[in-house]
Amino acid sequence: HVQLVESGGGLVSAGESLRLSCASSGSFVSINAMAWHRQAPGKQRELVASITSGGTTHYADSVKGRFAISRDNAKNTVYLQMNSLKPEDTAVYYCYAEALTTYRGAYWGQGNQVTVSS
Repeated sequence: HVQLVESGGGLVSAGESLRLSCASSGSFVSINAMAWHRQAPGKQRELVASITSGGTTHYADSVKGRFAISRDNAKNTVYLQMNSLKPEDTAVYYCYAEALTTYRGAYWGQGNQVTVSS
């Protein structure tokens, strides 16, 4: 079983920054791709950024140039540095990981509220 524990959300003003963290724990052979998704009220969950085990990254157009995803493979932790935050970034942010245990599975964090005031 794999657990993802998120931290770092909160309330900030537009233009400020936040850093989200997501630590993986449990019994697994490896953590492969990791990502951050978000879901705003009344909207579908969307991919914000992803990173492979080798460090290749992908970003949604709406966050390119403002957000940066990174990971520490030794700590099985993924980060999301969010700069120049906008009110439209307000959402619940979910950590996602693909992990190999006895099978390859997908796991989600509990969600972390990020609120950006104008």
